[in-house]
Amino acid sequence: MLDVAEIEKVVKKALESAKPRNFKESVELAINLKDVDLSIPKNRIDDDVLLPNGRGKDVKVAIFCGGEMALKAKDVADKIIPPEEIEELAKNKRLAKKMANEYYYFLAEAPLMPEIGKRLGVILGPRGKMPKPLPVGADPAPIIKNLKRSIRMRSRDKRTFHVPVGVRDMSAREIAENIEAVLKRLVSKLERGWMNIESVYVKTTMGPSVRLI
Repeated sequence: MLDVAEIEKVVKKALESAKPRNFKESVELAINLKDVDLSIPKNRIDDDVLLPNGRGKDVKVAIFCGGEMALKAKDVADKIIPPEEIEELAKNKRLAKKMANEYYYFLAEAPLMPEIGKRLGVILGPRGKMPKPLPVGADPAPIIKNLKRSIRMRSRDKRTFHVPVGVRDMSAREIAENIEAVLKRLVSKLERGWMNIESVYVKTTMGPSVRLI
């Protein structure tokens, strides 16, 4: 396992080699796996990682709920979708797709999951955005707060995939600590750990890739 100081050196090189842009660039990892059969769904990477320093920009979270849970979520969720709106969204595919693209994470009261799956699964499923179910009576606030500091690591059936780990105006150290958290989680999910990783590169949105592993 690389230590944070080693990762930080590579991050600094990636940041220094990228030209300034007039927008807030993300910093991401390009991960290449090897000796993993990703045609088998159970071998695919699909996991959320809580970043120690957050993502560096707003992560929008929406929740399907009503009643008491909606009251608990109102100060932390970016959007509350009451149960009666599920059918409306199902009828308006354009609006549903817009919503799916706007919000990074979705949560839902567990009893609503069958209806959401039936009505909106075709839109949310392929984007990897099916809601995370919450038990009735649960307090969604701490879960939402954690998700706002998290990213999704998702390979689908491709051995090369990208994972956001921060933004360019974060310090190299903060980004390096985030990268360490992502790599630790990735290694724990791979059958042969580090042996299943062919290479890892660090890059800004528009900048050149710098090899980390």
